[in-house]
Amino acid sequence: MSEEEEKEEGPELVDDEPETEWVGADEWGDEEDEGVALVEEEVPAFVDNGDGTISDTRASLMWKKDDSFKEFGYGINWFEAQDYCEELNEKKFGGFDDWRLPSGEEAKSLFSFTQSNTDKDGAETHVSELFESGGGHNTWTYEEKPDYQQYAQKFSFITGNDMWEHKDDEYTHCRATRDVIQDDWEPEWRKDTKTFER
Repeated sequence: MSEEEEKEEGPELVDDEPETEWVGADEWGDEEDEGVALVEEEVPAFVDNGDGTISDTRASLMWKKDDSFKEFGYGINWFEAQDYCEELNEKKFGGFDDWRLPSGEEAKSLFSFTQSNTDKDGAETHVSELFESGGGHNTWTYEEKPDYQQYAQKFSFITGNDMWEHKDDEYTHCRATRDVIQDDWEPEWRKDTKTFER
């Protein structure tokens, strides 16, 4: 085959066709890291109510400022944790009678590696410093293990892990919580304008 025949068989190139232009091509190439920002863990906004309770404004929960260890001086089993919440309700602690064990997710909402507190043994726990120090390092939750009702979930404020524990375990504590029900608040002047005299 001659060179002329090879040229005829291949694709025909036209010299006057514009080259493909890539949008943003001038931005490609050697890129420098421009101070990559680390994503910070979201820290719940806690407010000390001054009455032995702490409000978590993001989760609409209220927590008892201390836990069962501060009251008893020892760990309690799951049934005693339920009784502890009932005692708080009978006393109307903080003016409320709906104290309960938290769910696993609610207990987890207290935990953050950016927070630091200490437990009864002086070990670091990762809950807000607004909570009283010297309490237990974990809490029972109300969650029971499916098909194994003798186990309930507990949450560690040291490691951030939850685990199933036998309900008779007496080395766990109780951090009581309650739901904060927001009333539809409106200013007094608006209430007055809604009143019609007949």
